[in-house]
Parts: sequence; C-alpha cells; structure tokens
Amino acid sequence: MGRMIVIDGLDGSGKATQAEMLKNRLREKGYGIYSLDLPCYNDPSSTLVRMYLSGELGDKPGDVNCFAASTFFGVDRYASYKKHWEKEYNSNKIVVANRYTTSNACHQMTKLPEENWDSYMDWLFDFEYNKLGIPEPDLVIFLEMPVEISQRLLSERYCGDEDKKDVHERDTEYLSNCHRAAVYAADKLGWTTVNCSRDGEIRSREDIADELFSIVERKFLFND
Repeated sequence: MGRMIVIDGLDGSGKATQAEMLKNRLREKGYGIYSLDLPCYNDPSSTLVRMYLSGELGDKPGDVNCFAASTFFGVDRYASYKKHWEKEYNSNKIVVANRYTTSNACHQMTKLPEENWDSYMDWLFDFEYNKLGIPEPDLVIFLEMPVEISQRLLSERYCGDEDKKDVHERDTEYLSNCHRAAVYAADKLGWTTVNCSRDGEIRSREDIADELFSIVERKFLFND
C-alpha cells in the first residue's frame, strides 16, 4: 500500500504551488511520487463538478445542497483513483494530492447549520473512504489563509476580471463561512495547520514550503 499526503485549503491559499514544491523535494530525496490534482477537470467524471462551479446548476453555492455537491466531487475522485492512480498507490508510491475529500468538509458543510457539521463529516468520510473505497490520507496539511488575502491573490490571478471566478470564488460571504468551517474541521479531525500569512501579509512560498517539508519529515518520512 502507498501513502498519501493531502494539501488542502480555501481558494487562493497556494495549494497547487505548495503541492508541486513538496513533490519536487520528495523526488530529490529519492521517493517515488505520484502527483494528484483534483477535481480532474479534463476527464468526463468531472462534468457535474464543472456544471456546479460554472453556475449551470445555480448561480450561488447554496443552490446545490451539500450532499448533492459532495457526491459530484466524490464520484470524480473515485473515477480518478480507478483510472489514474490506484496502481501507483498500491506500488508504494507517495501520492501528493492538491485537494481531496477534505475539500468537501471545507466547502460544503457550511451549507448546513453548525450543529449538523459533525454528522455531515461522519457521512462524508464514510461515503468516500468506506463505501466508495478510495484511500484515506495519512497526513492532511491545511493551508490557513485569511479570506481578505486570498481574495486579493485571486484577483491578481485573474488580472482583475471578476467574471473568471467560479461560484465559490466570487461569493465572499460564502468563503468566510467556509474559512470558519475549515478551521473547525482541521481542529476536529487533527489536520496539521500551516498559517500562510504573518502580520496581514502572505509569507513567501519558500518559507511555507520549508515548513511543509519539515512537517512531512517529522510525521511521515522518518517513520519508514
């Protein structure tokens, strides 16, 4: 069996950059790596995800309930596992994932009253890890970024064109609620939190990457 590291966080937190930097450093150390980006936007399995995020099913995140939306993403993850990385995982490689089941806990459970969050997470992880049978991560690193900073970074990414944002990215109230839900999930589920800003300014990607690699060394690689 392989092992799995998930890099997660809200939009604009630098997940893809940090997953790429971690993957490269692990390869330099001689580890076999499989790099995973989710959702699989180029595969048919992500059709419902793309419809949801583009606003075809409603122009606000809450227009699609948390269980329906979670199923869209879960099925895409299942198809990705069966089609692309099951053999890699079972051949003892380390899978470094940019987003995973954990993203649903950040983005979807905020559609429910807070008293239902724990039961939603029970449903979510049972659905994906037990019923669908995709691997459960060995380590989840949550990149914590204040919403006001992530919004500034997203605007820079899209060169100020707000129309390029998906239904999540352009709803700042929703993202603020997701930030609260993500912090709750990280604490409840024992994720390792990395603060990506200091004194209101984003830390350098190299500084963040050094902290991530140190976490992986302490909690993952030295247990070989």
